[in-house]
Amino acid sequence: MSNQKYDAFITVARRGSFKAAAEELGYTQAGISYLVNALEKELNLTLFVREYGGVHLTTEGREVLGLVQTINADEHALATRVRELNDREGGLVRVGSFTSVAIEWFPGIAKAFLAQYPKIDLKLLCIDDEQELVEAAWEGRADCAFSIAPERRDLDAAPMHTDPLLVVLPPDHPLAKAGVFPTEALASEPYIQLQGNARPSEMEALFEANGVEPNVRFTVDSDYAVMSMVSAGLGFSVLPSLILSRPLFPLAVLPAERECAREISLAVRSRSTASAATRAFVEVARAWV
Repeated sequence: MSNQKYDAFITVARRGSFKAAAEELGYTQAGISYLVNALEKELNLTLFVREYGGVHLTTEGREVLGLVQTINADEHALATRVRELNDREGGLVRVGSFTSVAIEWFPGIAKAFLAQYPKIDLKLLCIDDEQELVEAAWEGRADCAFSIAPERRDLDAAPMHTDPLLVVLPPDHPLAKAGVFPTEALASEPYIQLQGNARPSEMEALFEANGVEPNVRFTVDSDYAVMSMVSAGLGFSVLPSLILSRPLFPLAVLPAERECAREISLAVRSRSTASAATRAFVEVARAWV
């Protein structure tokens, strides 16, 4: 029941490349090109400008993208609902998550969920870029997603947890045993910035709350690489409390003078169209957290 042409169009638009879309969806590049060409013929519109090194949406492509995303998500929801009607006790829930929730929460939630619903399968999609995570829930690639910014796509979100943002230092840093990390140090000390898909992470909110700009020395796209570099004495960083529950490297952890936190929610595109299995997962997750 899934519309392969819609999947191809949406993925090429998001990735900006036929090759990247083919790799993600498991097609050949020629197969993706065929599906997009077929949709363009069906709509009598040119959806992409093909250029050396990539593609980008035409004006018409941008106009119809949102509508196609909505229709595609609804078709995926319909397919899920039909599967449920054919097997009322079974189903599949695709859960989008960033690293800290995937490590610290998902195993416990999955165990509790499967104890109640043993015939429902779970698929975990680890996506650390928040914009990409929200898009996965909006487009229907994830049935639900743990998110800190569900408002970016007006998702239906259930609040789950307030997660403090904390300063991490080498264990031998002069301020390692201080009660708080001074505001002036936030601005002057070398900062190891966590970043995903060329976008700064939500950790930057701590600097905004303290009214300073960080002295960025390194930019890294992995929580654990950040921890390793901090532990080695290359600078300080800011990480959420959840990922610091069981750090893999020796670290000193302390709050900033003006504390800040991120709000974690479990979001779906729409509660009214979410599958029974997805709604059950949300209920179990909220009870577990």
